[in-house]
Amino acid sequence: MATIKVTDDSFKADVLESGKPVLVDFWAEWCGPCKMIGPALEEISDELADQVTIAKMDIMENTGVPGEIGVQSIPLMVLFKDGKPVAQKLGAAPKGQLKSWLEGVL
Repeated sequence: MATIKVTDDSFKADVLESGKPVLVDFWAEWCGPCKMIGPALEEISDELADQVTIAKMDIMENTGVPGEIGVQSIPLMVLFKDGKPVAQKLGAAPKGQLKSWLEGVL
């Protein structure tokens, strides 16, 4: 399953009300490190599809949710379980590190 795009309008339904954990990648088109981890997140999304949904939110197109959560630096990945943020990781990392971190917090 590929990553899904979430917006301020869809965040509640797609993330907070999801039946399984959702990792939200807060990113922007101008962010080099964000672009570096994009392909890794796509692969992880396929590999862990039965355990977690991976979503991407462009902070330039959607300012409400990032503002509420307090996103100050990107890329920022926040794992939501049962509608609550339970873990976060700031900055780019190789796919193996991202996947190990995610599996560790799931």
